[in-house]
Amino acid sequence: MANRRRRKPKYWTEGGIDIPFLAIVIALVVIGLLMMFSASYSYCVHYFGDGLYYFKRQLVFVIIGVGVMLWVSRFDYEQWKLWAYPLLILTYILLILVLVVNRGEDFKRWLPLGPLTFQPSEIAKFSLVLFLAMHEARHYKGIINQTPYIGPNGRINARTNLVSLGIYGALIFSMCLLVYEENHVSGTILLFLLGLLMIYLAGYSNKGFAIAVALVVLAAIIVVSNPDILPGHAQQRIEVWHHPDKDPKGTRWQTNHGLYAIGSGGFFGVGIGNSHMKQLYVSEPQNDFIFTIVTEELGFLGAVLILILFGLLVWRGFFIGVHAKDQFGGLLAMGLISQVGIQTVLNVDVVTEVLPNTGISLPFFSYGGTSLLMLLFEMGIILSVSRKAHIKKPQTQRREKS
Repeated sequence: MANRRRRKPKYWTEGGIDIPFLAIVIALVVIGLLMMFSASYSYCVHYFGDGLYYFKRQLVFVIIGVGVMLWVSRFDYEQWKLWAYPLLILTYILLILVLVVNRGEDFKRWLPLGPLTFQPSEIAKFSLVLFLAMHEARHYKGIINQTPYIGPNGRINARTNLVSLGIYGALIFSMCLLVYEENHVSGTILLFLLGLLMIYLAGYSNKGFAIAVALVVLAAIIVVSNPDILPGHAQQRIEVWHHPDKDPKGTRWQTNHGLYAIGSGGFFGVGIGNSHMKQLYVSEPQNDFIFTIVTEELGFLGAVLILILFGLLVWRGFFIGVHAKDQFGGLLAMGLISQVGIQTVLNVDVVTEVLPNTGISLPFFSYGGTSLLMLLFEMGIILSVSRKAHIKKPQTQRREKS
């Protein structure tokens, strides 16, 4: 009986979870929940008569999400290889289903799930990273050494790196196309950048990746210069981005008042709960533009410290990936944490008007229970990778000292 107890996994023994990564995640969740409550209070009082309306709902998902994260961290991440193909197929079914269910609607992003709704694009981000990590790990040596590709029906007369690149390109393009059809431009951009980064992590040549990045930049310039190729709402946002004085009470309302909020925060901020722009000036301040309220209340200093936390989270995620036990674990951890980094950068660029308003949420901060749940689920997988990673755990260090 005693031996069985000793065999049970413990957080603080060798093979336990990475405590620094967990601590940063918890810090961001707590700060995000607090700032979401502050940003949403006036909005909730006005529309629901209850200043805690969003806070109570988000708190439920935080509690469930943290529990899911810790449970998933105990689950052997190598088992996710078995789910790569089924989950990819399910993702395509959901991405097609959401277009059918919402046919005739301007925005086709959500599917009902009982009393809740969820976005299939959230699942798409995970399934894309999972499949690419599994396939790239399986064919890693072939990609690096450019050996012949071994397909399910025998040897194919082509190099592994070219065959795999064609598979990855078709996968990323088709998934982005379906998300784009939802009128979800920000989700399309995020998926594309995530896929591009995963291809780079697979070990393709720096020259080829540089060419791909140059083509992406060229495509972005063409789109920004010719917004007519985009959906109507995206055209308007690019137009007012080109002309900041156009339509101040319409399309530019949220952007302008977001900038007012950032500017009025100064260096130290006006204090938590004291934002003026959240008084129905910034539209739905608990969502995509929550960082403007954060900057107004906590100031430039507080905003920088939060961005440093995000930076540390991404760094630690890559640290876990680099020291992972195997190629699959490394690619999976780096891919999932890259999603957080890319999404954070895009959100901050949007609210500061470096980029046009694309409507992208800030991880751990923006209101949205299902997206938070999915995010914490993914953080749990990274913690699972850390259990087998070649990283010294606190208990290991104490044993070595003794």
